[in-house]
Amino acid sequence: MYAAHTAPGNAWLHTAVTHDPAHLLDLDFGALGRGDHHGFDAVLDGGPHTGVPLALVCTNGKRDRCCALLGRPLAADLAASGEEGVWEVTHLGGHRFAPTVLVLPYGYAYGRAETRTIRAALRGVREGRIVVEGCRGSSAWERPGQAAELAVRTSAGEYGADALSVVRVDGAAPRWEVVVAHRDGRYWRVVVAQGGRAASSAGELRKLGAGLARADGGRVRPGTAGDGTGGLTPACPVRDSGDVVRQCRAPPGPYGTGRR
Repeated sequence: MYAAHTAPGNAWLHTAVTHDPAHLLDLDFGALGRGDHHGFDAVLDGGPHTGVPLALVCTNGKRDRCCALLGRPLAADLAASGEEGVWEVTHLGGHRFAPTVLVLPYGYAYGRAETRTIRAALRGVREGRIVVEGCRGSSAWERPGQAAELAVRTSAGEYGADALSVVRVDGAAPRWEVVVAHRDGRYWRVVVAQGGRAASSAGELRKLGAGLARADGGRVRPGTAGDGTGGLTPACPVRDSGDVVRQCRAPPGPYGTGRR
């Protein structure tokens, strides 16, 4: 069995083998949720996972048949391609984005996944970086934080696995203001909007409300509202208020709902 914690700076993946499932009743799941693996190791004689990163593919057809119809072929194709650490799992959420995959130890979820994308994500994990193509965000954050962090990664070109943390989320649907911090001290203040559409020029940006994403002592310039189309979309930082605004898309987080 595996236990993982995905918070940046304290991400870990531990493993253990047990022949008696009753031993699981002795686990302190509250401690695991706080990122403390010592009880897991003590109860089950576990330790750090030293193998390849894991790709957990949702194949649960009871909740949505698409997860089985699309997830099982993906898992089989990944295994056939030579990838180790591929597991079929019962439920990841966000089944309308099937096939969905959670990659450990860093805990980033991928939707409408393809073999090529997941192989790239696994290669990225081995190199200590996050692949954002097809990524739906980190399981460490709620949906607004997931969208904001991916926007900062894309805008700043920062793909280090432990480089960014969501340190504050203010607001409520349909609009949040999220602070994303870099381990080097920089931070970004990002507006995440539910629904709406993207601005295509600086002029349209002013009509929509320029400066939605702004810094309070950080090092980021004004940002824009983005295209939501039913999901969560981060404001996308731009270099200068005169720049043409780039559309910035980020799909809903792994805990989204709805059917395909």
